[in-house]
Amino acid sequence: MQEDSAASGWLVYLVRTAAGSLYCGVTNDMERRFREHCADGPRSAKALRGRGPLQLVFTYPAADKQQAMQLEWQIKQWPKARKEALVSGLIGLDAIIS
Repeated sequence: MQEDSAASGWLVYLVRTAAGSLYCGVTNDMERRFREHCADGPRSAKALRGRGPLQLVFTYPAADKQQAMQLEWQIKQWPKARKEALVSGLIGLDAIIS
């Protein structure tokens, strides 16, 4: 039986740094994870430390952790222009989900 996306709790997300860079990650607790990123502590991603203020600009519910991680990997391969199109809603992830 396939788990409902919203029920799994896993999300793919994009965070924008003060300089305009986009960071992609996955989590099952967006509130906690974003708080960790903003705190610049040891649980924050190295790529985001000292690059605040940060802004959560995109989230997408995944069916499970595996799908979230696959989507994260795919998004990380994209050029910035395509990530910006995703954030602005010009493109979606539905087409790349198998």
